[in-house]
Amino acid sequence: MTKHVCQFSLGIFSLLLTFLSTTVPVGAAPAEAVSKVEFDQWMQDISNWGRWGKDDQKGTLNLITREKTLAAMRLVIEGQTVSMALDLNKKADPLNANPFKHSLQVSTFGGHDVAGDEYSVEYHGFAHSHMDGLPHFIHKGKMYNGYSVDILKETGAEKLGIENAKGGVITRGVLIDMPWLKGVGYLEPGTAITIADLESWEKKTGVTVGSGDVLLIRTGRWVRVREKGQWNFVGSAAGSHASVARWLKERDGAVIGSDGVSDVMPSGAEGLFSPLHELVLVGLGMPILDNLDLDPVAEAASKRNRWTFLFIGAPLRVPGGTGSPLNPLAVF
Repeated sequence: MTKHVCQFSLGIFSLLLTFLSTTVPVGAAPAEAVSKVEFDQWMQDISNWGRWGKDDQKGTLNLITREKTLAAMRLVIEGQTVSMALDLNKKADPLNANPFKHSLQVSTFGGHDVAGDEYSVEYHGFAHSHMDGLPHFIHKGKMYNGYSVDILKETGAEKLGIENAKGGVITRGVLIDMPWLKGVGYLEPGTAITIADLESWEKKTGVTVGSGDVLLIRTGRWVRVREKGQWNFVGSAAGSHASVARWLKERDGAVIGSDGVSDVMPSGAEGLFSPLHELVLVGLGMPILDNLDLDPVAEAASKRNRWTFLFIGAPLRVPGGTGSPLNPLAVF
């Protein structure tokens, strides 16, 4: 693998090296252990490789059909729109090793005084709301649909780039609010969300996750930040267990997202920090939404006792990009 492929983010790797040995805090049971053999078997069991043709680059976005989009649009009753993105974070802190860079310039153009901006962001990580595209994770030298790691170049991915989502993600959004389900303000760091939890939420709400849905799992991360301040999130975070990938395959969801990074940390998977990421991106060909702000949409959903809505998300059209910053919207 070439050097530039390995350089995911020095700041993120520093966080991992610092926190990988962190133990789960009191109040959260550790995630169930997953062996490397079991993980590799799951990768085979859930595989969507070849499902939409040997040259497919869209993965589970293929499940968002015109019919699915039209049905989602019929969910709009009030026209109330809620953003699910954080403000881009310009301040460095232990979880934001790569703050958003913004400079403003005033210049003269055609007799006018005009203001303009320059933006720069390394968005992968734990601070910025973003979409992970399919080239973001690699399994044994391969990415989704069997594409080789050799397609990753310094100028971008030759296949699977985020530009394949140029039509946007317009479908039914489903908010699974785990703190609401469990009657708490937030899930304790290290709490693993299981298939049983997801099905308990379905039973309580009467909503069944289906083909082409965007599944948004709230842990209450930002409530805890407001009440107790930032903590060692990389070492211990509530999130979904790796086995949830099998459920996502069964339900045929299109996208998964969270107010964290979807994976529970510590993951419980042998030698792997983000096993759900690898299973979902590589095996299913499913984009992931990280670091969302799901509190406003949770408030809107609870007020209406309504957990589904029109979801709209449009990543930047960056040829060969591994993902994109994103401002996803819920429309009620």
